[in-house]
Amino acid sequence: MPAASRPLASDPLVALADRCVQCGLCLPVCPTYGRERMEAESPRGRIALARAWALDTIEPGPLGDGHLDHCLGCGNCESACPAGVEYDALLVSARGRQRARRGASCLQKALEALVVRPRLLRVLVGLYRHTRSLLPHRLQLLPAPPSPASAGYPSGPSAPPVQSAALFVGCIAGPYEVGARSALIRLCAAAGIDVVVPQGQTCCGALHAHAGNSDGAAHLAAQNREAFAGHPQVLTIASGCHKAVAGAIDGEALDALTLLDAHGDRLAFQSRPERIALHLPCTQRNASGSVPALRRLLARIPELTVIEIDAGFGCCGAAGNQMVTDRARANEYRQPLLDQLAGSGATRLLSANIGCRLHLGNGTALPVQHPLEFLAEALGPTDTRDHAHDVSGPRGAR
Repeated sequence: MPAASRPLASDPLVALADRCVQCGLCLPVCPTYGRERMEAESPRGRIALARAWALDTIEPGPLGDGHLDHCLGCGNCESACPAGVEYDALLVSARGRQRARRGASCLQKALEALVVRPRLLRVLVGLYRHTRSLLPHRLQLLPAPPSPASAGYPSGPSAPPVQSAALFVGCIAGPYEVGARSALIRLCAAAGIDVVVPQGQTCCGALHAHAGNSDGAAHLAAQNREAFAGHPQVLTIASGCHKAVAGAIDGEALDALTLLDAHGDRLAFQSRPERIALHLPCTQRNASGSVPALRRLLARIPELTVIEIDAGFGCCGAAGNQMVTDRARANEYRQPLLDQLAGSGATRLLSANIGCRLHLGNGTALPVQHPLEFLAEALGPTDTRDHAHDVSGPRGAR
């Protein structure tokens, strides 16, 4: 390529890459480097690769594409980086250029189309619920979905509302997190928090962005910004959605566990002499930041024993939709966690990321729940008032 037509070093992707000082502190926390022990499978290697592609010093090809595809987007490297490299932004940019060059798989396009069609998604999830047991094991990609009527938590102690917060629902979480949303409403009622569910919201767009579909992600962000306009505080219960929601809305995105922890003195839990396993997703550690809040909430439950499941490479391998698009690799990242869980003596597993729960739940017979569900179970029934409201209108005003 003639020098005059080469990309300039002022290219935004190159500017992001140039912040990397090649110190290597990201390597020990990178799941793919831990598994492969290969520089090209590390954040540092991928940064160098993306920079070389942008400057046309290396010709793109299947080998380099594979290394970029394997990144789980966990964010561990960004949290460990002393130079403040915005690795997630670099990854999204690099994959956007990669997608423009080679396109996207039919499966990826189908997933992106499905998650923005909630009615179709509910129908397909309902069909999967009834037919999963008839499918061969290789087609049982997700655990059996809960019944829409399975969200029945007896209402717990209710305090007069002292504040209101809007709830982000999400896409696959819509049919799969029925119980978690019901649990949150019950916990918030006990803490004096009124929960509203604005209409018009959609998928957070993380699945699109991390597959290089930046335009699709931007469109969804705009739709969510419109739906949550006028709501100063928006709660997320899926840690994998938190960063995308926070970047889309005008108000504050807050992990629901963080809000409940701030009102923890209002929550009275019953004794639970039980041994449970706790999985702390990458996104909860690196994006929503609710790990300390969750630990404090669980510590409020008398006689509870909590075992944190952390074996393996630092990520369960779900990585958004990689548990569907690259099942073999995803299962290899998951297996050490399942082995640790099996030997823990725990009666159930808690995880705050819908993707992690689906991935881990498909590999164990133990119940796998959102922590909100377990916390709501520990409250105990007394009141029957419902503090959740659908919000209508073009801008989601109550």
